[in-house]
Amino acid sequence: MHRASPPTKIKMPKTLDPQMFSDASGAVDHLITLYDDASQFLCREFNQALAQGAPDQRIRAFYPEIRITTTSFAQVDSRLSFGHLAEPGTYAATVTRPRLFQNYLRQQIEIITKNHDVEVCIQPSDTPMPVHFAVANDATTSVPQEGAAEFTLRDFFDVPELSTTNDDIVNGTFKPAAEDPGALAPFTAQRVDYSLARLTHYTDTDPTHFQNHVLFTNYQFYVAEFEAYARKMLADSDSGYSSFVSTGNVEIFDSKSEIPPLSKMPQMPTYHLKREDGSGISLVNIGVGPSNAKTATDHIAVLRPHAWIMVGHCAGLRNSQSLGDFVLAHAYLREDGVLDDDLPAWVPIPALAEIQIALQEAVAVETRLQGYDLKQIMRTGTVASFDNRNWELRDQSGPVQRLSQSRAIALDMESATIAANGFRFRVPYGTLLCVSDKPLHGELKLPGMASDFYKTQVSRHLMIGIRAMESLRKMPLERIHSRKLRSFDETAFL
Repeated sequence: MHRASPPTKIKMPKTLDPQMFSDASGAVDHLITLYDDASQFLCREFNQALAQGAPDQRIRAFYPEIRITTTSFAQVDSRLSFGHLAEPGTYAATVTRPRLFQNYLRQQIEIITKNHDVEVCIQPSDTPMPVHFAVANDATTSVPQEGAAEFTLRDFFDVPELSTTNDDIVNGTFKPAAEDPGALAPFTAQRVDYSLARLTHYTDTDPTHFQNHVLFTNYQFYVAEFEAYARKMLADSDSGYSSFVSTGNVEIFDSKSEIPPLSKMPQMPTYHLKREDGSGISLVNIGVGPSNAKTATDHIAVLRPHAWIMVGHCAGLRNSQSLGDFVLAHAYLREDGVLDDDLPAWVPIPALAEIQIALQEAVAVETRLQGYDLKQIMRTGTVASFDNRNWELRDQSGPVQRLSQSRAIALDMESATIAANGFRFRVPYGTLLCVSDKPLHGELKLPGMASDFYKTQVSRHLMIGIRAMESLRKMPLERIHSRKLRSFDETAFL
């Protein structure tokens, strides 16, 4: 195979001058223009290179950037957890897919310009856009594996760089050089593009379908219940829901449309009950294990959802619990291990009042029990998450002692991971589990052991999660995003 020499000249799209905006809508429109120009340029040049061979120049385009400078401390509403800069200075964020994020971007820019009484600068950044991400929106084009093209890809096009595809900002380890701006948003453009690509791979649904409220489950039964509820909502013209998207990007707009079965299911089947403003509900079946829980939340976090809640099954640890009882997590014993490098186990994961109240009220509505009577079927307390599904088969003295000392009332493999990643990514989180076995009390998860009460509670469980999300949807954004999720040195954007 002929290997062309790397070119010394660089071909780029026409560069537009920086523009200042006090109007958030105008700023977002210009972000869209810059992004479209850059990505379309890369797509054209890449397709031409595939057809005609290696270009005679290096091909490069840049992500757009939001930049803001303030010279004074802002006096802002102390109840607000976001929308203000920690101290005077210059801050910047690279942006990708601004059409997908336009509501989020418009909202964040509007709040920060109002709080600081300054304009934002929209301009090309100095971060190259990898060709892989530029062609992601072009269904007719894909980037071949290294060696499959007639030229070495990275000699002519920019490829993803780990130096700008990481979690340094959200992990609190980002330290800009003295001459560089501070971080304005929690993720870089490359980090967002990386996750959007991963989401498509793992869920087999396009990221554009994801809604602001996300339910996670580890039980396939809930998928059928979710679809049944979705069809009921689509049949009700007053429900506010506009469509239902099944895994495989099959979208229906009425209750009677059929959804063809998939020949192959993705790792994390995902379904979306959509509203026109994105305030609907997405359900992700993450399967079993903390690794899956981390993978899903790592990538969904870049969409900046307003809340995510785990509605899964767990082991009850108290003899007074019955199969089908609910567990509302107030704290987490983190023995899942997968987040230890990003969020040390000594970091407490607080319960968020807004989520807890929404879940408790939803349980009360669904079960028709109030106040003290709720204790008949729901316990609140610590949920432990282990990384070993068969922990019972080893020496139990250590785990059981820790479970007892932590006052844990339930055990699963995913809840602590989802809550901890919610804390890490500043996404409001919660957990409501359903007891499916009691391993310490001789009731293992075996066929035929489920009681009628258990079956009734399982069918209620998803509806409780849905009711809680519909309650949270009515809550102002600034109220649901708790200050508990923010440190003293935070990005201004959520």
